[in-house]
Amino acid sequence: MSSKKTLSKRKLGYTPDENKDFKKAKVVHQSHGKEPGQVLVLGQGDVGQLGLGEDIMERKKPAPVTLPEGVVQVAAGGMHTVCLTDTGSIYTFGCNDDGALGRDTSEEGSEMVPGKVVLEENVVQVSAGDSHTAAVTADGTVYIWGSFRDNSGVIGLLEPMKTCTLPVKVAILDPVVKIASGNDHLVMVTEGGDLYTSGCGEQGQLGRVPEQFSNRGGRKGLSRLLVPQMVKVRRKVHFTDAFCGAYCTFALSQEGHVFGFGLSNYHQLGTKNITTCFAPVKLTCFKNSTTSWMVFSGGQHHTLCLDAEGNVYSLGRSEYGRLGLGQEAEEKSDPTLVSGLEPANGVTCGASVSFAVTKDGCVYAWGMGTNLQLGTGREEDEWTPVKMVGRELENRVVLMASSGGQHTVLLVKDKQES
Repeated sequence: MSSKKTLSKRKLGYTPDENKDFKKAKVVHQSHGKEPGQVLVLGQGDVGQLGLGEDIMERKKPAPVTLPEGVVQVAAGGMHTVCLTDTGSIYTFGCNDDGALGRDTSEEGSEMVPGKVVLEENVVQVSAGDSHTAAVTADGTVYIWGSFRDNSGVIGLLEPMKTCTLPVKVAILDPVVKIASGNDHLVMVTEGGDLYTSGCGEQGQLGRVPEQFSNRGGRKGLSRLLVPQMVKVRRKVHFTDAFCGAYCTFALSQEGHVFGFGLSNYHQLGTKNITTCFAPVKLTCFKNSTTSWMVFSGGQHHTLCLDAEGNVYSLGRSEYGRLGLGQEAEEKSDPTLVSGLEPANGVTCGASVSFAVTKDGCVYAWGMGTNLQLGTGREEDEWTPVKMVGRELENRVVLMASSGGQHTVLLVKDKQES
């Protein structure tokens, strides 16, 4: 499958005599959102991640967030939310303790409502982790802000122990076409098909740091983790896409192979054993000549995957119903079909919850109900997919969903506009 497209010089308006430095050409990836919509939020929002102000701490059903522009992508971090607009601007709200909002929130309550991130470039994609946010611009430059953390606390962002409260540029020479964030790591796919990673490496999620250096870089120090470096595979591989779980990474090759690395203590990588993978492994459980894998999304201990036909599969830990396979389901080491869904075009995971957005614009949810992220209005767990309903979803199609630690964000559009 073709997952990226480089525009020609002619299409970009270049002539042979002008702008000879072509590295600033616009980069395009299939994952970049293009259709503007309205943002809805639900779940717990005690640190402002719902963006509804200081007086609203939870929403059992989807509620609208007021934003000044149409939004083309939403990303839910652990306790913050990121919205990308159709003009390439970014708005954030939620917890800003480690700088994940990328803006000044010294005014009381300002983190509880959407605020604009000052970044004088046209952004085409965003990603969000527990305490960090990242953005890719139209020319393939990556900016990041906030901090990465490990089991002992803050480790820094680009420099050891140094957090960044405003966007800073990531030093990668090649244009980046896709970014993905785990809880505390960032993965970048370049236009040339290389994979770069940075952040915490304790669970192998960087794919390039041996176990003996995974705890704060070992004797080489934190710079080994925080400075983005290329993930190397024994035989040269051209990567086209990448996705993250909380503590693991999936990467797709041009040949259609799926590689994975990181934590697999509940088989969430699809490995036959539960050994942590500190280097890329070709995941044979996804080798199926009858389908192409399009999208992966991982929670704390489970994974959802979507094939080209719109079928949704799950694997990993089964507790709380996060696999969507029924109350009797056990842990799965192979992708297992989730029934009861129409063909989907998107999947996403929160820590212990799962969502599928169907091609006809509905969203289904299952998993842990404690934080009201599922939109059922109840705190009960759901063991099979349940269609989300609500007044704000009437006569609307869902374009996208993203889920964080305690909240869920939807991007919707009126049906008559679709």
